[in-house]
Amino acid sequence: MTAAAILAPVTADPTLLLLTVEEAARRLGIGRTTCFALIASGELESVKVGSLRRIPADALAVYVDRLRGASASSMRSA
Repeated sequence: MTAAAILAPVTADPTLLLLTVEEAARRLGIGRTTCFALIASGELESVKVGSLRRIPADALAVYVDRLRGASASSMRSA
């Protein structure tokens, strides 16, 4: 294995519909503890598949859009 292959970032499969908490956290650029906190608070949608916790891939965009909306409205009121 080459050094470039070792140092290359892990690329996620863009076709996945459900992500692990770790994959979702990586895509959002946050830690898994923060991701679990967002799930617990209801800010980030998740589903149970058996005993596994998964995040729908489109829930990440919904969460980011909500953050953008909150940021834009706070900028307007300032």
